[in-house]
Amino acid sequence: MYKIALLGQPNSGKSTLFNALTGSHQHVGNWPGKTVERCEGSYKYQGETISVVDLPGSYSLTADSEEERITRDFITQGDADLILVMADSSQLSRSLYMLADFSKLDAPAILVLNMEDVARAQGKQIDAALLEERLGIPVISFVAADLKRYDKLKDIIQNALPSAPKLKTEKCKDGQEFSWIAKILSGVVKSTQKAYSLSRFDRMATGRISGKLFACAAMLLAFVCSMIVATPLMAVGTMIPQIFTPLLQNAMDTLHVHSFLASIISVLIPNTVYFAFSMAGFVFGVNFVFVFLEDIGYIARVAYVFDGLMSKLGVQGKSICPMIMGFGCTIGGAAGARVIDNYGQRLLTIALTWAVPCAAIWSVIPVLAAYFFGSGAMLVVVGILVYMMLMIFIISKVFGKKLSPAETRTGLIMELPPYHKPHWKNILYTAWIRAIDIFKRALKTIFLISLIVYLLTFSLSGNVEDSLLYRIGTFIEPVTRFFGMGWQTFMAFIASAFAKEAVLGVLNAVFAGEGSLIAGTFQAKSFGVDSSVLAMVMPAVISKAEALAFLFAVSFNVPCVMALSTTYRETHSLKWTLRLALFFTGSALILSCIIYHVAGIFW
Repeated sequence: MYKIALLGQPNSGKSTLFNALTGSHQHVGNWPGKTVERCEGSYKYQGETISVVDLPGSYSLTADSEEERITRDFITQGDADLILVMADSSQLSRSLYMLADFSKLDAPAILVLNMEDVARAQGKQIDAALLEERLGIPVISFVAADLKRYDKLKDIIQNALPSAPKLKTEKCKDGQEFSWIAKILSGVVKSTQKAYSLSRFDRMATGRISGKLFACAAMLLAFVCSMIVATPLMAVGTMIPQIFTPLLQNAMDTLHVHSFLASIISVLIPNTVYFAFSMAGFVFGVNFVFVFLEDIGYIARVAYVFDGLMSKLGVQGKSICPMIMGFGCTIGGAAGARVIDNYGQRLLTIALTWAVPCAAIWSVIPVLAAYFFGSGAMLVVVGILVYMMLMIFIISKVFGKKLSPAETRTGLIMELPPYHKPHWKNILYTAWIRAIDIFKRALKTIFLISLIVYLLTFSLSGNVEDSLLYRIGTFIEPVTRFFGMGWQTFMAFIASAFAKEAVLGVLNAVFAGEGSLIAGTFQAKSFGVDSSVLAMVMPAVISKAEALAFLFAVSFNVPCVMALSTTYRETHSLKWTLRLALFFTGSALILSCIIYHVAGIFW
């Protein structure tokens, strides 16, 4: 089997090319022993299967970052039969820096001049034939987002594989990259475009203050648009338990199936499919919006205006996008982290996004805070927001040393791409591929965690007192009490790691005695909550100190099972997903403990 590799700078279109070539025939993991993403896939053409490796995006091959060492070693060891070097046609003198570095290595290659349509819109004409003659390797003008052009690319790859063409031009010497590029491009690019100047819109979008405000507004609007796109798909997901749960329950009753197994079949399985389907719908919406923003060139502006601020946390300017999305939904934030090119920084961005309380939390916390603190509930909300900023700082220090070491961080190196029309087919295709992939993977993860939660909350009688969770909670209450929670609030804390909406349902089952833990946990959104009963009963049983500790613990616990599954999908690392889960669970308990004992002095 022939193997080709994609080489290029971030934002050169490598990912688009990789997705279009391999489609669903791809798998993503990590390079052995490295915190760097490894994307591999394959495609069939003319009866042959071609393996494709998407090398880590980097700006050169001469620096000492993990990504650049991996890429350089992969090329020099001859692990690929052909390297596709990607370059941005709209800013060729900058994006050929990678080719200048590549010329120092002895490896077969093809030069792919991507974004040819953008260059043409700028009034630039590129003589690909002249460039091919000078370099001695095939050169193709290309648009990675245009699926109609791939047959020609595959033909060129197929013809080049047996001959293994190598650069015939002189090798670039260290420190002479730009003079080497200027010599190569002499007479190759003709342009009718005048000197570029920022438009009025771009001056606002890249302004020191206005750019940040505009970006925040754009990300919030992006979340709304994501929800609009995702809602129809998520609505289909909600119909699954509504339709199948009653049908399956009737079937189980007719067949006299044991209630334990019947509940798994009629409640657990339909809700697992619902969670996975809804998550896939939301991921589709988020990817649709983010790929659109990246495709038209706006994400680069966001990265520019926020890079200085985000670099203090060990990440890049793009990281603000998923973090703002996190206020709406952590799933969207984790999925949106795909815009981060560097794997370590992407993982750190997801960890930071976990610290941002999502909309589901804000639907629970103010309600519960009002039960205990009345008009002072707003102070609780403000306190959670203040601690969120502290938590973000703590996470950057705890995980930043490993995921984004200080010695490997560099300033932002980029040239703002011109705005251009979106490629709708590519946007839809990319969003669809990612949604299908996460649906398949989420089913396994969500079912496993749901089964564990189900076993904890199930009882033959339907009473809370007969559940395993109740027995565990009451048994370890002396320990949980030290951390600021009695068995009732601790049960709700555990349920919050499954879904934040489940908190009220579980509390209702515990205090009001209405419904079972299974209904309160798995059917949280449709489960009725008697607010008046909770408002009267809970303050009589739970002290203000415990209530405050519980509210903070729930806010900064593991986001939810679907966010956990999305994180695993985006990081491809069970180890790091579990590390984050343990860190957030542990830190939430420590926070609860501190608040409980300090607040107990005053209450």
